[in-house]
Amino acid sequence: MNHKGKKIIDVAGFYLVSALMTIIVLIPFFWMLSTSLKSKGALMALPIQWIPEEPGLKAYQQVFERFPFVRAMFNSVGISVFYTAITILSASMAAFAFAKLAVPCKKVLFSLYIATMMIPTQVTLIPLFVIMNRLELVDTYGSVILPAVFRAFAVFLLVQNMKSIPNDFMEAAQMDGAKLGYIYWRIIMPLSTPAIASLSITTFMESWNDYLWPLVMLSDKKKMTLTLALNSLNGQYTTDYNVLMAGSLISMIPIILVYTAASGKMKNGLMAGGIKQ
Repeated sequence: MNHKGKKIIDVAGFYLVSALMTIIVLIPFFWMLSTSLKSKGALMALPIQWIPEEPGLKAYQQVFERFPFVRAMFNSVGISVFYTAITILSASMAAFAFAKLAVPCKKVLFSLYIATMMIPTQVTLIPLFVIMNRLELVDTYGSVILPAVFRAFAVFLLVQNMKSIPNDFMEAAQMDGAKLGYIYWRIIMPLSTPAIASLSITTFMESWNDYLWPLVMLSDKKKMTLTLALNSLNGQYTTDYNVLMAGSLISMIPIILVYTAASGKMKNGLMAGGIKQ
């Protein structure tokens, strides 16, 4: 077999394996969609109905009847947007200091800060709850958003990206009389756009899917996030899986939109975050 024929077989094999993996990944989503369109009786029908015989939207209607689902979705959107914005702002300022400024004991401080990533989230729940309680923020949106100020992984990602930006840009701006605030906002931040886009997506998704911390902080039904709303669809003794799947599919829409809007820069951001100088 010549080289050209071998190359064709390799390419065909690659696409075949990719297609099979895509099908395997999409099967759960197809099953979720199929289940959400079934009636309660059709869920237990044998043989399994991959395509519902009598599809309907009753499960989607019940999602909004059992819980203030629209309110929960707006709560999640608002919390996730503010959580992401605060993370980007605080992490970028810290990363700018670690990567570009002459801070005393900078390497030691950065190492200690990054070491906090090794602490499990569950260990910090009680101390954080005590802090929020003393600040009288329990059962408020602020209690869910405020932890975004300290995000070690976000700082680590942006530091690696900012280190790859040549210092010539800063030196040229300083020679023209630019202040550090101007350099940070007008030079470093625009050059860090790919990493910031990547961090924004991952942070938004993390906040959107977070369940444990909102569960600890929020008790008012009107302030609950979408993850808490979906959990409320689980009954104590039985669960209407068609309603649960319908709610889960609805909750995926904002994540898909955010990822689609920013996915073009996500790859570049992840690659930039891996550069070390």
